[in-house]
Amino acid sequence: MTDDTKIPARMTAVAISQPGGPMVLKAEKRAVPEPGEHEILIRVHAAGVNRPDVLQRKGAYPPPAGASDLPGLEVAGTVAAVGPGVKRWRLGDAVCALTPGGGYAEFCKVDETNALPVPAGFTMTEAAALPETFFTVWHNVFERGGLKAGETFLVHGGSSGIGTTAIQLAKAFGATVVTTAGSAEKCEACRNLGADLAIDYKREDFVEAVKTFTSGKGANVILDMVGGNYVDRNYSAAAVEGRIVQIATQAGATASVDVSKIMVKRLVHTGSTLRPRTTEFKGAVAAALEAQVWPLLTSRRVAPVMDMIFPFKEAWRAHERMEEGEHIGKIVLDVA
Repeated sequence: MTDDTKIPARMTAVAISQPGGPMVLKAEKRAVPEPGEHEILIRVHAAGVNRPDVLQRKGAYPPPAGASDLPGLEVAGTVAAVGPGVKRWRLGDAVCALTPGGGYAEFCKVDETNALPVPAGFTMTEAAALPETFFTVWHNVFERGGLKAGETFLVHGGSSGIGTTAIQLAKAFGATVVTTAGSAEKCEACRNLGADLAIDYKREDFVEAVKTFTSGKGANVILDMVGGNYVDRNYSAAAVEGRIVQIATQAGATASVDVSKIMVKRLVHTGSTLRPRTTEFKGAVAAALEAQVWPLLTSRRVAPVMDMIFPFKEAWRAHERMEEGEHIGKIVLDVA
């Protein structure tokens, strides 16, 4: 291990004291993790807040084996130390990284292949808003869903961190974008990001709106984080040979569906979760992002939509904000 002499033995972290509401998030002292083979230690300047953090806090989403019990799936900061075998990164490099846990802390370790350079001109809080959503959208929309230029893409929850990222990337790669959101304000934010149609799902049936907009053809790729009764409705809104990609089930993990729609339209319904995937898988996604998406970030053709930034030790406020459901874009903790 190559040490930065300024690394303390202990650090402040925000831990889940017990399953429960936002106030169970408590600051405490922890030992600074030591990077292992091919790992880097990041001095965290900012950490992204994501819905899996909320689920973990409630006791509904335990960390995978070997991961930190601390919440926090994405960070940005500087390399403070490198473990044996690290080839790419040097002390002081500005990086953002996807982590299986441990982001709510002053220091976080991660495999070097799961880190990416902070795009030129980005603040640390902006960079911390990138990994979780960009890894998720790239793999599920473009790799699993196979979205192509000229196709119609429907993303539910367009004003969320995932949604705002998906809208921008789909537009950047030449798709027509339709989204759902829960208010006129959120729909307007989606249109400002490039959505060709934004549907207020509280006032309008998204299935009929999609059919009307596409002259009856439907959406080629659908990214869904709702589940529940949206599943069968997605089948109705999908085009022939459509691909539905499931990444969450906020309205429930079970659904009653008309299976004949899958047969008649030759639909593919797939899905994935990111956190439990292997380091090698995440490294491959990182490499694809650096080649295909990082140039769009550097040129600001694509950028994270920032909602609110909260002090690190007040992570409970960030969780309250997320659970209120009024946010547009990413919620981030300022750790530095």
